[in-house]
Amino acid sequence: MNVMHFTFTPDVTAEIVLAAVMLCWLGFAMILVVGKRQAATMETKRSAISHAGFFVQGLGYGTLFLFARTFFSPIAPMPKLAEMVLGVVTVGIAVWSVWFCLTAARTLGKQWALVARVVENHELIMQGPYAIVRNPIYLAMFGMLIATGLAVSGWLGLILGTVVFLAGNEIRIRSEEKLLRGAFGVKFDEYARRVPAFLPRLL
Repeated sequence: MNVMHFTFTPDVTAEIVLAAVMLCWLGFAMILVVGKRQAATMETKRSAISHAGFFVQGLGYGTLFLFARTFFSPIAPMPKLAEMVLGVVTVGIAVWSVWFCLTAARTLGKQWALVARVVENHELIMQGPYAIVRNPIYLAMFGMLIATGLAVSGWLGLILGTVVFLAGNEIRIRSEEKLLRGAFGVKFDEYARRVPAFLPRLL
């Protein structure tokens, strides 16, 4: 009796895209580690709710892998040229996210933190990427989620992961901005009126 064997041939474009996104994740992680080491240790307030938001964001990333497609395959059947264009877009999003996170971390300096807090002599940062959005590191994290989803997940996983991540994102933004509003009052309100919280204005 003849037994049919099916073999999977990895897609070269998908391999390159996944490798590039993983390298960007390595760079992203290094930024977070270095930022934590340089961060000020004398804090005056911290939001416990921000931890919950961080956890939910992590669930968003995890959702991508719950609905992961076969590794080294395109997200959907498409012409080779379309796959290559999508691959370039995916890597571009990942590289931009790392750069934007690095720029934001450098701008924050010693005020960098993984969760919402206020440190001694805290200043309201409004320059650099903080002149584009009030939460640029969260935007960079979202960019990495999209790039990762395009590299490893199916469309359902990408959509669900995005919804879960944005729920955690909202929790973090609300908790952080409650602290900043309490610390800076009217100055923060004026800043919030000028600069969007998460997604940049197109015009």
